[in-house]
Amino acid sequence: MIFRHKLVVFDLDGTLINSLPDISAAANKMLSQYGKSAHTVDEYKFFVGNGSKKLVERILPDFTEEQQAEALKIYKDLYQQKLVVNTAPYPGIRELLLSLKAEGIKIGVCTNKHYSAVNEILGKVFPEIEFDAVAGERTGIPKKPDPANVNNIIKELDIDKSKTVYVGDSDVDMETGYRAGVMTVGVLWGYRPLENMIKAGGKIFISQPSALLDIL
Repeated sequence: MIFRHKLVVFDLDGTLINSLPDISAAANKMLSQYGKSAHTVDEYKFFVGNGSKKLVERILPDFTEEQQAEALKIYKDLYQQKLVVNTAPYPGIRELLLSLKAEGIKIGVCTNKHYSAVNEILGKVFPEIEFDAVAGERTGIPKKPDPANVNNIIKELDIDKSKTVYVGDSDVDMETGYRAGVMTVGVLWGYRPLENMIKAGGKIFISQPSALLDIL
C-alpha cells in the first residue's frame, strides 16, 4: 500500500486502551476515604477526558479547591500503584500499531492523563512497540482541546501537518485535532457517543482499528 500520511497521533484512554476499570477503582477508593459513594465504570466515561484534576472536580463538585487538590494527590497515588491491573488495548489496536510501524509511519500519543503514568502504561501494555513521541499532562503546557501537545509532537518529529492524522474518541479529541489543523478521525469503540463527536465537528469515523489504514 502507498500511504499519503506519515504520522498518526493517538489519544490514549478510550482510543488505544480501555483503562476505565483501573481509573474507576482508584477514584472510588479515594472517594471511600471521604465517605463518598462510588460510581460505576460506565459513569466514569463522562468523568474522564480532561485530565486528572478535572476528573476529581467532577466527582467531588462540593469540595473546595484546596480539598480537591488533596483528593487529587490521593487519587494519583492510588492510581500509580495499580496502573495496569485490568487495563488492556482494544481488539485490533496492537495489530494496527505494528502495521503502521512496519510501513514506516510514525506513531505518537497525546493524552490528558498525567505524564508520570503514561510511559509506564505504554511500556506495560505495548512492550514490543516503540512510540515515536509521547505527550501527557504537564505543568505549563495547556491540556487538550488546546492543540499545543499535538503541535509539539508534529514539530518534534518534523512531519508536515498535511501528512498527519489525529485519532481520538471524544468531543475533546475532535476539537483538538481540528484546532491543530490536521485530519481528525473519531473512533466508535471509545468512551463518548458518536453524537458528542459530531457536535464537536467530527466528520470521519471508524468502527474498527484496521479501517484507519484505508484512510491513510
